[in-house]
Amino acid sequence: MRKQYHFRPGPNGLRAWDVHRLVTLAADLPTVQVPLSEIRELDEPYWYGSGAIPTCRSVAEHAQLINEANGAFPIIQSSDGGVMDGMHRVAKAVIQGQDAVPAKRFTTDPEPDYVGIEPDALPY
Repeated sequence: MRKQYHFRPGPNGLRAWDVHRLVTLAADLPTVQVPLSEIRELDEPYWYGSGAIPTCRSVAEHAQLINEANGAFPIIQSSDGGVMDGMHRVAKAVIQGQDAVPAKRFTTDPEPDYVGIEPDALPY
């Protein structure tokens, strides 16, 4: 898996979670089926928040990642149901006409790995 982070704004600046660490922390959580209708990010600018502009190239890059996504791996959700990892799998499920995806959900969110550091300054 490529190096990636989950980002959310916070009171002390942008919070970032290392997705590899999230996968490890979520490993023992139960896997449940989450209806796609409950995944709010499907109707939000998930990949294009924070001023990112969708270009044809970036859309094509996401399309490639969606095509390669393996829906057998559960997505990871925060305690409030937000997607922390797996939006390409969610998008693939939509394209394939599925109603739900497997998910692991934190009951308490882990502390972020970084706070107040811009994405371009993180190690990749």
